[in-house]
Order: sequence, then C-alpha cells, then structure tokens
Amino acid sequence: MDRHDAVACVQLVPIFQELDEETVGAVAALVQERYFKKGDYLFMAGDDAQSLVIIAHGQAKVTQTTANGREQLIRVLTSGDFDGEAILFQDTDRTTTAQALVPTQACTISRHDFQQLLATSQSIALNMLNALGKRVAALESQAVATLTSSVGERLATYLVETSSALGQVSFKLPIAKKDLAAYLGTSPETISRKLTQFSNQHLISQSGRSLVTILNADGLMTIE
Repeated sequence: MDRHDAVACVQLVPIFQELDEETVGAVAALVQERYFKKGDYLFMAGDDAQSLVIIAHGQAKVTQTTANGREQLIRVLTSGDFDGEAILFQDTDRTTTAQALVPTQACTISRHDFQQLLATSQSIALNMLNALGKRVAALESQAVATLTSSVGERLATYLVETSSALGQVSFKLPIAKKDLAAYLGTSPETISRKLTQFSNQHLISQSGRSLVTILNADGLMTIE
C-alpha cells in the first residue's frame, strides 16, 4: 500500500482525524494491507486482539455468540468503518467475530507498533489523548442520534452504505432480513414493509427476495 492510500486509510478513523499531518504520516507508516475473500474471517472471538482493523473497501459482519449458542449480529462494517480502537491502548482478547460479506480490503495497525510510536513522541501521545476526548464526546452524540432516528432512516442509510461498499447500485442483501432487522432494532416484517414503501416511492426496486437496486440514493438519504 502506497503512502497516500495508507494516510487515507488512517484518516478514516475518528481518533486520527484531529492529528496534524506529521503525526498522521507517522501512524500511516505502521499500516499493513490485507485482503479477504467473501466468507473469510477478519478475526474471531477468543483471538488475541493485536491490531486495529479498518475497512478500506468492502463489508464485514461483526457477530457474537450468545449463551445458548446463537449467533447475534452486532454491527456491519462498511468502507470507512473500523473495529478495535481500544485495542491500541490495552491488551485484551476479542469478544466478537468478523466475517467478510463481500471481497474486502482492510488496513491494520499493530498495537505493539502503535504503542512504540507513542513512547517515542510526547507530542503524538498528547495529540492522541485530545483526539480520544473528542471521540468520546462524538460517540455520546451518535448514541443519542441512533436512539432518535426512525427505522426507515436507519434502513435507508444501510442500503446506501451497502451500495457504496460494493460499488454497485444493484446488489443482493448480504445478510438475512431477520439479521438485518435485529441489527436495525426492528422486526423482519417492518423491514419488508419499509422496502416495499421505498419501492413504491421509486427509491429502490426489488427483484426476488433479496435483490435490491438503488434508484435514488439522494432520496433515500432524505428519509426521516
């Protein structure tokens, strides 16, 4: 991965977006590039969490196994998303599993390399503390926004993000409707009704049970 791509990948992570150009460059020098085929595991529960994983292109589902052995969908990572911010600062095992839903390119940053970088520069360490403080505040605001957004808005955002991650306007939903419903905090029946509503509004078209074509992405992003 060349320097420009590595910098672009680093700047996808909010805690790095507040850093100056020199510091971003130092972090970017730590980036390793990895490719995953559909179905490959990016990481698994129980693994030693050694690296921050940033999705450059593609999509992966993050799941957790419940006490009764069922797989529960926690989130879907798309281009620009990441998993393991806290891993850079603490030694821990992973509690979730991530699996590529489509061919996926990821950037990884080793905790060991990152902590060595912090140890060599007080200014970088201070910049990171400031960035972390802003990240906590942003997450609090994001949590409030999620609680107040409608199912339609969350579904529309998911469809647009999935289309962007795949680089296609026509795509098969990467996860089952029941999993998508759990992820968005609603029921499969509501997902089906909302998809039909979007079709009637000519925002999308549907073919079969899971093939979706985005007809009006801008219109989807105005859903409230």
